[in-house]
Amino acid sequence: MDTVQLYETYKPLLFSIAYRMTGSVMDAEDIVQEAFITYSKVSNVKVIENEKAYLCKIVMNSTLDKLGSAARKREVYVGEWLPEPIVERDNEPSQIYLMKESISIAYLLLLQQLSEVERAVFILREAFGYSYDEIGEIVEKSSSNCRQIYHRSNKSITNLPKGPTVDFQSMKSSIEQFTVALQKGNIDKMLELLRADAIYIADGGGKVTSALKPIYTSNRIALLFIGIFKKFPANATVKFRVVNGSPGGIISIDNSVSYVLSFEFEADQIARIYMFANPEKLTHLQIKDH
Repeated sequence: MDTVQLYETYKPLLFSIAYRMTGSVMDAEDIVQEAFITYSKVSNVKVIENEKAYLCKIVMNSTLDKLGSAARKREVYVGEWLPEPIVERDNEPSQIYLMKESISIAYLLLLQQLSEVERAVFILREAFGYSYDEIGEIVEKSSSNCRQIYHRSNKSITNLPKGPTVDFQSMKSSIEQFTVALQKGNIDKMLELLRADAIYIADGGGKVTSALKPIYTSNRIALLFIGIFKKFPANATVKFRVVNGSPGGIISIDNSVSYVLSFEFEADQIARIYMFANPEKLTHLQIKDH
């Protein structure tokens, strides 16, 4: 395949790997672009037999390098850290691929429990079904070592969230009801839609005002949301979107995306609400999501 065909064929896969590893849309996009530049230079001087594996190796090496500096930034990060949100849009192969893989915020946060190499092996095996031989070629370790790393990683990941028992349309309906109840200040309805032990996590990164720690219980979350909503200007708009495979929405103020919300369900109630408020993590949405 020529470079254009390679790009169209493997960009969704490479982007998905890089995003899972870094939790950053912008970093993932940069890593993929650099991977194809590197590939093009190398392929001019030698024959590459397994193009897919070679590209995956370039991307994985780049993400491992990136994670070192990211870990240092996390040590001084203000408040709770959340990955950059993936907001589903039509006719974008990389986005469609990601949505099909159902990358939830809760799952990405669980990956943070793993070391960089553990995360690489776990993602390639669990999310993409690579064989241990293929993983070994990408991360430059033996297949038996990769098998051990995977099993160790699988045991160390704890508190896997329980999936919803309702279909997507029902979840979307609940989010719409929650939004209407919020706009009307109907706390009783909001409490009906929230689990009693619901959790709210916001990521402002110290750039905007937001809760620095998780907020627990439905009553506190409902009161918090009503307080936040009252501060929104009259031109604030709320649009339903699919965020990291789950029902969510974007809140725009002055035609700029100011907040992204993602809701996760247990049984038929809202169990977790993630609010992305750090403007640096919303930059990739400012042009495409209006």
